[in-house]
Amino acid sequence: MAEERFDLVVRGGTVVTPGRQEVADIGVRDGRIAQLGGAMAGSDELNARGLLVIPGGIDAHVHLVTKTLAGAFPDEPIWVDDFWSGSLAAIAGGITTVGNMTFALDGETMTDAIAREMAGAAGEAAVDWFLHPVLASLGEGTAAEIAALTADGHASLKVFLSNPDFAAGTPGLADAIAAAGRAGALTLVHCEDAGMLAHAGQALIESGRGAVPNFPDARPVSAEVEAVQQAIALGRLTGAPVYIVHLSSAAALDRCRQARAAGLPVYVETRPLYLHLTRERFAEPDAPKYVGAPPLRDQSDRDALWRGLAAGDIDTVCSDHAPWTLADKLDPELTVVTARQGVADLETLMPMLYSEGVATGRITLDRFVELTSATAARRFGLYPRKGVIAVGSDADLALWDPDERRIIDGAQMQSRADYSPYDGWTVRGWPRHVIRRGQMVLSDGASLAQPGQGQWLRRNLTPSGPGS
Repeated sequence: MAEERFDLVVRGGTVVTPGRQEVADIGVRDGRIAQLGGAMAGSDELNARGLLVIPGGIDAHVHLVTKTLAGAFPDEPIWVDDFWSGSLAAIAGGITTVGNMTFALDGETMTDAIAREMAGAAGEAAVDWFLHPVLASLGEGTAAEIAALTADGHASLKVFLSNPDFAAGTPGLADAIAAAGRAGALTLVHCEDAGMLAHAGQALIESGRGAVPNFPDARPVSAEVEAVQQAIALGRLTGAPVYIVHLSSAAALDRCRQARAAGLPVYVETRPLYLHLTRERFAEPDAPKYVGAPPLRDQSDRDALWRGLAAGDIDTVCSDHAPWTLADKLDPELTVVTARQGVADLETLMPMLYSEGVATGRITLDRFVELTSATAARRFGLYPRKGVIAVGSDADLALWDPDERRIIDGAQMQSRADYSPYDGWTVRGWPRHVIRRGQMVLSDGASLAQPGQGQWLRRNLTPSGPGS
């Protein structure tokens, strides 16, 4: 009997999806996985012996700007990665899909912002991508706009409780979250209480402690816990699912654990900063380079997050990639209130999690795959097209060398940020090859990607909540 013939055959790797690991060949045709195991031949073949074959990573929380948006702020710093350089960073770290936060400019609606970013990203992205509209206003037309965006395939909504204009209790906020749930959109919530942040920041400045090394005190754990409780209450009131982004503390995780135990649809994301670093970094001379919101926490919080990853209390690890140059981060004019938040973490997310998690025994290989691809695919309406190695799924594959060691040097990485918060760390476990929809985009560390090769991903979730 003749062997089945494919565009690409990946030979002899250990194929890993949650609950299953086996040495098997993978046949790819027309960008999708067409066969797992059995006899096959390919027009191209790739030797994966000794490598782990895992689903391409899904980083559902990034901050990339289109070239058009970057040009709109000529006189002030802005995040330095567009969809092209961000794609290169993602691919170098094993990520094939990203979800970008889309902010409206002055005078724009969410719909305007999505249209602008759709047009810009289409010509730049080399990874597949989707967009999260950021809540821009509260008014009579907000619910209808959320419903229309969801119907168009943008099935998520981002809300900043740290923004006084959208603080918990603001008239119309619960209605917007309810509308998202009815439409089938997932509400992402930045959980820091706006009033508590304003009070803490002002108190530090008035007491002469406004320098950036005091940043952790400007955004205390209590502000995160308060906002997490508010997000849970909004979910309970509206019946809509909520997804807590970049959770940083043990106390906040405990509140989410209690809500989940009560049957509420509360999902939890954390970010690499909180898994690898603690607030002691703010005693270093270059402390501002570690600024993110929420800030770095204590070792006890770090330990609790690792336990939460292993136990399943945390659903995803996403980068919150928001890259600045080191000079912009270290600007001496900045204070605890104006410090530039965010770091470059797309390229290091998966290698650092593998090195500090799987290689040390903190989490299993199965959990690594769940945290970096499978669960995000489910939560954001991409499964089973993404997040799994299965017949019919997109051939998004990271061929992982579990033994390769590299020393982090942000200045030599793909992001236009010229540093990494992990500079000097030795990291074990990196992708050797990356395949996006059947096309090789990284081969032995060399990028083969081209701008515009990425595809926008339409997402459709299940409506929830009263009246759905």
